[in-house]
Amino acid sequence: MTLTICIIICVLTMIGYIIGKWPMGLVAMVSMLAFVLTGCLDPATAAGYFGNPNGIMMMAMFVVAAGFNRTQFVKTVAASVNRIAKGSLVRVMFGYVLITMILSQFIQSSVIVYGIMAPMLIATCEEMGIKPSKVLFPIAMACISTVSALPLGGGATVFAEMNGYLQANDYTTFTVALTDPMKARLPAMIVMFIYCVFFSTKFAPSEPPLASNALQARGDNREPLSPFKERAGYIIFILTTLALLFQPQLGIETWVICVTGAVAMVVFGVLTEKEAVQAINLPMAFLFVGSLAMGGALTQTGAGEVVGAVLADFANTLSNPYLIGFVFFIVPFLLTQVMMNRTVIIIFIPIAILACKAMGANPVGIVLLVQSACLSSFMTPMATPAIPMCMANAGYDLKSIIKQSIIPAILLCVVSVGWIMTVFPMYE
Repeated sequence: MTLTICIIICVLTMIGYIIGKWPMGLVAMVSMLAFVLTGCLDPATAAGYFGNPNGIMMMAMFVVAAGFNRTQFVKTVAASVNRIAKGSLVRVMFGYVLITMILSQFIQSSVIVYGIMAPMLIATCEEMGIKPSKVLFPIAMACISTVSALPLGGGATVFAEMNGYLQANDYTTFTVALTDPMKARLPAMIVMFIYCVFFSTKFAPSEPPLASNALQARGDNREPLSPFKERAGYIIFILTTLALLFQPQLGIETWVICVTGAVAMVVFGVLTEKEAVQAINLPMAFLFVGSLAMGGALTQTGAGEVVGAVLADFANTLSNPYLIGFVFFIVPFLLTQVMMNRTVIIIFIPIAILACKAMGANPVGIVLLVQSACLSSFMTPMATPAIPMCMANAGYDLKSIIKQSIIPAILLCVVSVGWIMTVFPMYE
């Protein structure tokens, strides 16, 4: 009964987001209360979501990005980019998407990568006279769908994690090699690069559907910063970025790094306290908390396990490996739009391994498909914290996000399933 109630609340929440009659932050909070009052979600767990490290990191990055955007540095970068691009939006996207994808190999958080790139891209938009809504979502898609695709930085540990799942489920006949995750995801990475550079802006709104207030516009008549504060602004941003790049070596939590950068922006006068508070988009914070609550409710009620069990049974009835691969891609892909991708990975990779074990099949391709699907969550604000941040910056509503997501989602599905099931066949 609780599972049924949970699904009903999830459906009503999605309808509320799509209709757009009420603020999404309000819908998210009402949804969370409904989960708690109906017993789908433990009250203590729900309260804990307000202190989620990813949420804190997202809010802090709003402030860090706002401080960086306050300096003349971003304006100088934007002018330089525009001179090199000679007014070509394709050339601008080529440079920004390429840098985004490179950063995504060393920083495992799409929120951080997006937070680094957004201020400069917004300044470039102002320099070119176009709205940020035209370009920000492609950058968000690029950092989400390509994070840790290459065996660099955190990506070098993916194979070990996959082998850990195989060992935990006692199916060590097969192993995942260091380069297998790269081999599996590289074609999709190339396709996403081409799409984001050459085609994505054609489907992006020229005017933001909603008001954008996350990053202050440069033409707001504020006095330029003093030389000291100017230098402090970009030094803090650069040091924050470097700390995030070397976070594993430093041993400091990412949210601590981001909060330190945010506080420093105020301490050194780059932002006033009022400007820092205004940079934090509370509606998007509430939306993020609500998305965690939805994922938590689905997890606590066992919805993920139920879907996974049905999926495994259905896969056993199929004889075509490509159809099996499609099922193991599309179901986690859809679930990760309303649940945190790490949760979906934890649920579905063991199910995929056990299903392959029952069929006597090689699980490597299926496991990598599940991982690829879970790292392609960009269709809703519940998918990953980078999307609410992007929505706040660009003024997107849910309809505009979904509209921009459909084609790349189809491309990722077709390329991933076709390539991975060919290169990593289930049966020799």
